[in-house]
Amino acid sequence: MNTRREILRHVSAGFGYLAFASLSTAEARRALADEGNRSDGIGGSSTNPLAAKAPHFAAKAKRVIFLCMQGGPSHIDTFDYKPQLEKDAGKVGRANGAKLLPSPWSFQQKGKSGLWISELFPELGQHADEMCLIRSMHCDQPIHPRAMTQMHTGNAQFVRPSLGAWTLYGLGTENANLPGFIALNPQAAAAQNYGSAFLPAIYQGTKVGRPQGPRPGMARNTPRGNSSIIPDINNPRFSRESQRSQIDYIQKLNAESLANNPVDSNVEGIIESYELAFRMQDTLPELMDLSGESAATLEMYGIDQQPTDGFGRQCLLARRFIEAGVRFVELNHGNWDHHQRLSTVLPEKCREIDQPIAGLLKDLHQRGLLEETLVVWGGEFGRTPDAQNGDGRDHNNKGYTTWMAGGGVQGGLSYGATDEHGREAVENKCHIHDWHATILHLLGLDHEQLTYRYAGRNFRLTDVYGNVIKPVVAG
Repeated sequence: MNTRREILRHVSAGFGYLAFASLSTAEARRALADEGNRSDGIGGSSTNPLAAKAPHFAAKAKRVIFLCMQGGPSHIDTFDYKPQLEKDAGKVGRANGAKLLPSPWSFQQKGKSGLWISELFPELGQHADEMCLIRSMHCDQPIHPRAMTQMHTGNAQFVRPSLGAWTLYGLGTENANLPGFIALNPQAAAAQNYGSAFLPAIYQGTKVGRPQGPRPGMARNTPRGNSSIIPDINNPRFSRESQRSQIDYIQKLNAESLANNPVDSNVEGIIESYELAFRMQDTLPELMDLSGESAATLEMYGIDQQPTDGFGRQCLLARRFIEAGVRFVELNHGNWDHHQRLSTVLPEKCREIDQPIAGLLKDLHQRGLLEETLVVWGGEFGRTPDAQNGDGRDHNNKGYTTWMAGGGVQGGLSYGATDEHGREAVENKCHIHDWHATILHLLGLDHEQLTYRYAGRNFRLTDVYGNVIKPVVAG
């Protein structure tokens, strides 16, 4: 017995838990892992819907870390230098007679490439030559929920699969014992942003809550993992043996259904999701335990320091996840919606992420992971050059900045531009559909070919739009 199908054959014959008891724990896990890691290519004959799949063409990146800034970071104050806005300070802008508000922070040219980056990111600025700034982003929605949904799914009006779900559907995962798509600290009411919609549920993101540090008074060598932030990872009512027996009974019914309809992908997905959930109980909490990391690594990410500890833990976990074979990891950092108190709140938000992200890029580079890991940073839109409430900025979906690093991206590049005040994209405009098409392209996926048939038509992440932004792709 050396494959999951043979195990399930025993289960369907009525052996239940005994089918697994006849194997050692290691043998059973190895059988499931071997089956889960087998690659048959997109649309292949693998019995595991999460099996690693060949891309459409040679990929630049194998995995993605998406740094999602919720609320709409001000591009004008971070990555889009506008000297003319400073010259025109106080002039009446376009928004209800509001006056133009220059950035209170200076910009410097960083790295050999000379990218203009705000003083708010002193640590991240040291990685300018690895970053590609896309300064001509635009999307269709000026409202937070819809713009955030469009950024994640390509559509603001209808429920569609998320970018992470499409990635997992197209490429599968590299570790059968872990979720292929993990969402760290996602918005409580935004399940659609990491959901799978009409794709099989096995492709949706696994939600992991805010990473917690040691409680006050804890010794430094106390394990830093915290299984309580993974919903329902532990079962307080049943032992491992009882859970295994319960799952085997359910799998017996699933296997019988599969025997009657061998090509039922829904049943295959259910079988694998149950097995994955059972295996995760051992693997995921151990992976989230940071106690084995060196003091130098923790310091590099800003862990056990303020205000960097929270996001630093997310960044370090992201490195551990992708190193273990997770395909897509999304990190979330909130409260970038600065309609007022911009001069005091924005620096606080930037301090929370600056060192952790710089540490992540450095760590990935040192471990030889950055070359095949696409790191993406961005929010749902940017902010206006006009002042709001005296010391704030309103929403701006017509022009803003995102950036990418690693994973086949042309580092040290500034692509596209907004107008002289940063209000609207005017040069080499990049719509959110183009952004999605480019991310998939870097992963070796043709956004026009990555489709799923539902309700009588083929759907894709970019709908009927999108062009790959080829200048950002390294030769």
